[in-house]
Amino acid sequence: MTAIQYAIDDQQIVTLTIDVPGQSANTMNEAFRTAFRETINKLIAEKDGIKGIILTSAKKTFFAGGDLRELVQVTAENAEEFQTMLARDITTPLRQLETLGVPVVAAVNGTALGGGWEIALACHHRIVLDNAKIEIGLPEVTLGLLPGGGGTVRMTRILGFEKVMPYLLEGKKVRPQAALKAGLVHSLATDTDDMLAQAREWIIANPKAKQPWDEKGFKLPGGPATHPKIAQMLAIAPAMLTNKTKGCYPAPEAIMAAVVEGSLVDFDNAQKIEARYFTKLVISQVAKNMINTFWFQLNDIKAGSSRPKGFEPAKSTKVGVLGAGMMGSGIAYSCATKGIEVVLKDVSVENAEKGKAYSEGLLKKKLQRGHISEERKNETLNRILATDKAEDLKGCDLIIEAVFEDNELKARVTQEAEPQLVEGGVFASNTSTIPITQLAEASKDDSKFIGLHFFSPVDKMPLVEIIAGKNTSDETLAKAFDFVLQIGKTPIVVNDSRGFFTSRVFGTFVNEGVAMIAEGINASSVENAALLAGMPVGPLAICDEVSLSLITHIRDQTRRDMEKAGQTYPVHPAEVVVDKMVTEFERCGKAAGAGFYDYPKGGKKTLWPELQTHFENSEVASNAALADLKDRILFIQAIETVRCMEEGVLTSVNDANIGSIFGIGFAPWTGGALQFINQYGLREFVARANDLAKAYGERFTPPALLIEKAEKNEAFA
Repeated sequence: MTAIQYAIDDQQIVTLTIDVPGQSANTMNEAFRTAFRETINKLIAEKDGIKGIILTSAKKTFFAGGDLRELVQVTAENAEEFQTMLARDITTPLRQLETLGVPVVAAVNGTALGGGWEIALACHHRIVLDNAKIEIGLPEVTLGLLPGGGGTVRMTRILGFEKVMPYLLEGKKVRPQAALKAGLVHSLATDTDDMLAQAREWIIANPKAKQPWDEKGFKLPGGPATHPKIAQMLAIAPAMLTNKTKGCYPAPEAIMAAVVEGSLVDFDNAQKIEARYFTKLVISQVAKNMINTFWFQLNDIKAGSSRPKGFEPAKSTKVGVLGAGMMGSGIAYSCATKGIEVVLKDVSVENAEKGKAYSEGLLKKKLQRGHISEERKNETLNRILATDKAEDLKGCDLIIEAVFEDNELKARVTQEAEPQLVEGGVFASNTSTIPITQLAEASKDDSKFIGLHFFSPVDKMPLVEIIAGKNTSDETLAKAFDFVLQIGKTPIVVNDSRGFFTSRVFGTFVNEGVAMIAEGINASSVENAALLAGMPVGPLAICDEVSLSLITHIRDQTRRDMEKAGQTYPVHPAEVVVDKMVTEFERCGKAAGAGFYDYPKGGKKTLWPELQTHFENSEVASNAALADLKDRILFIQAIETVRCMEEGVLTSVNDANIGSIFGIGFAPWTGGALQFINQYGLREFVARANDLAKAYGERFTPPALLIEKAEKNEAFA
């Protein structure tokens, strides 16, 4: 079976239907490349008897892109061979297709991303099904790559410098209507028959079709790189880009270089420039980190690698949410938008209605942007019942408590709401730190009690950490896993522990940053070191967002629980600073209007100037090496992640890497906390950790599991 079906009709129009065998989606694997090259040769040989070509797909998606399993195998040693293959099997055949001398139409019947969209770009006319589920774009940058099949060259020649940048530098994806408005597609079709009919009509009406860039006198939209306006933009663009990437991501820089350099030469040489940059990125460690985690590991998780086997898929129809604060409101919204009935309960109807109003605000924004209809907005809102009555929870198959982090309060709401569950229903806590086994003591059946740790803001954050208590059943875990997928989130599964996985690691990040303040290091140095290491936000800014008063509350709750259990509470050097900020200076965080930062009304936040007076030491600050600050921030989180593996809190490397990035923002360029260790080299990591332990404290001492793996030279996999 060939990967491309070739059919010619009585109008001498050839339809090429891509159908790569053995795959649910078309990719640029060896089977496709061979078939594509052979098909182009056949078209060249028979072009005198061809009036036009329609390119479409036999699968639900049009084309998914490159074969990442092949890409991750490319190394510096075989880079030249890879670049030769790229030209022979992809860029040259695509160029031959668009210069064949007959009109070529892409009939895009499903999502076309990456290499799939590059195939469509090589066609003279693009028709897409008018289906809001279809996505179009070049998201390679999100995997540390750039489009290597002519994407930077053609997209720039279609849109010009300014308009193309979001698609290439951010991996912006658009729906068919937006693609039509942007000029990326030429028309939309109501169904497949309409699409193919349109394609034939266009071919007959345009027998001498050419690409715009192959027309005599073609000019780049908006002007060339030498145009004064463009030249001015390009003069500052690299600095702006570096400010955004902090030098951690080579792909955006390579994209900008390929676009600018490619615009100054003819089409064929522009493709050679793109290919060189593409190959350089393919062999880079950053791309391998990102592909491994954001593609392979993420897909494994979504396919259920951490879900207990042997249980039928479950579907929630009615969910109760206890607490209509920021978290509870976000959970209610996430459920309602996926068609689930929600009972949002608080101590008063007024509070519950405020929580429902949060969903209304988000839906209004979607309506204004044209993403939903008025009818859809109202349907979604009508699924949320705001109430103060526990009886309204009757019939829920899942209840999630999202009240304040207080053990006694959580116990009270559990006992009030749990009797309303249907038989076999699941009760979940959204706690971020308190052990699930401890909270489950308030339950009448702790086998059906589980942790569902959402992240704020819930409507934007993709992760849910599922925590299995000591007695949580596999069936309950499977139901919770299915629910998280049902609402469009990414589930990771961990075992019980105080702080579980994400909160534990998150705590080491913020504590390390605050500990640097305690040592006398300049606050701006701390924040900048975190950003330069690849963290999205500095630890001091995060403390303010969470609230310093909440941090002290959680710490005090932890201390009480540990002392009650006869355990010794480990005091961290960061606590002195946090206590002073809250009690002595009355600076409790962003919500209070003052924390490590000042928050002027209508102005930009700035670091509190008096930090320098109260904590900083000019001699220490001047001797603080940036490399040490960056390493401390990344190493302390990676070490705590290994401890979670060692203790059995984490049982999956996939969950560790995805959870560290999606849950706490661990530097994405690394591929996650454990992949950071892998790419650093385990023996080298242990040696560096020991150096940090000698200089900054025992908390950097490598765990036994890490030492054991380093001695065996065995990566986390």
